[in-house]
Amino acid sequence: MELEKLLKKCKKGDRKAQQSLYNIYKDRLFALSMKYCKNRDEAQDNLQDSFVTIFTKINTYKNAGSFEGWMKRIVINKAIDRYKRKPYLESIDDHQVKEEDTTIDQDDTAIPLQTLLTLVQELPDRYRLVFNLYQLDNYTHKEIAIALNISQGTSKSNLHRAKLILKERIIALTAAQKNSIVNGN
Repeated sequence: MELEKLLKKCKKGDRKAQQSLYNIYKDRLFALSMKYCKNRDEAQDNLQDSFVTIFTKINTYKNAGSFEGWMKRIVINKAIDRYKRKPYLESIDDHQVKEEDTTIDQDDTAIPLQTLLTLVQELPDRYRLVFNLYQLDNYTHKEIAIALNISQGTSKSNLHRAKLILKERIIALTAAQKNSIVNGN
């Protein structure tokens, strides 16, 4: 079914159309949700909450820009809202960050994509959110600061810290892989 017709039916509350829309986009939006959530269960909850919002607010979509982009924004915003509701989060406001190189020579690493995604998911919440928003979804530090209710300096600092943590973990994994090969394991 053509997307435009499917959207019209969804706007009228047609459950079969909503199920079709869900089936078309669930995998892509779940993958996006996984970037922002710590684990599969949290990502699944985020996806479900996002689809509730998508179907509730589908009448506000005005065919300006891509529909998928509109849905992605909802998924990301739901993940950010989930993060903001966590009462036990500690604030990480470290503006004075010593500049260190966060690049890694790609020739020295052979880490599978899934392992890299796992490393990103293991970052502290704020670092993970800032890293994903900036590096993967092209938000500016100003946009991140507004979304997370932090300063732009804190956004930059959190991004830098996330990169340092990832670099350390990638170097450790690469060293472990090399040791395994050398020792014949």
